[in-house]
Amino acid sequence: MSLKERMMSDLKAAMKNADAFRVGILRLLMSAFQNESIAIKGKGGTGELTDDDVLAILKREAKKRKESIVMYGDAGRDDLKEGEEKELALIQEYLPPELPVEEIQAVVDRIVAGGNKDFNSVMKEAMAEFKGRADGKVVSDIVRTAIV
Repeated sequence: MSLKERMMSDLKAAMKNADAFRVGILRLLMSAFQNESIAIKGKGGTGELTDDDVLAILKREAKKRKESIVMYGDAGRDDLKEGEEKELALIQEYLPPELPVEEIQAVVDRIVAGGNKDFNSVMKEAMAEFKGRADGKVVSDIVRTAIV
């Protein structure tokens, strides 16, 4: 079962259980999938989303929530911050667990030890190896300290 199919099944279950919060978020994600599918069709593609496409959309939505949490926290809007945190928790149920910092550090150290000292090329190689299992900001911070 693909990730999108699993989410669709969870949406149906949430509708049966009258879980309005879960239904709302899952519908929002399904809408994002539909929009991406239309964009792919517009570029001459089939319009079918792969699991990688779905994961990219979920990560983008999770990133939006993380940014909102920080902004609402800075503004003292704890009520809105809590709502974003709940949405983020639901989205993260469908994302693979991120790699621990130690593992990211080991990969970056190996790349730098191979003689590569350029920030952009180290980032590119590291992110290709992580395949979306690591937050770009965390990797960027580790690379900056490793190439100094």
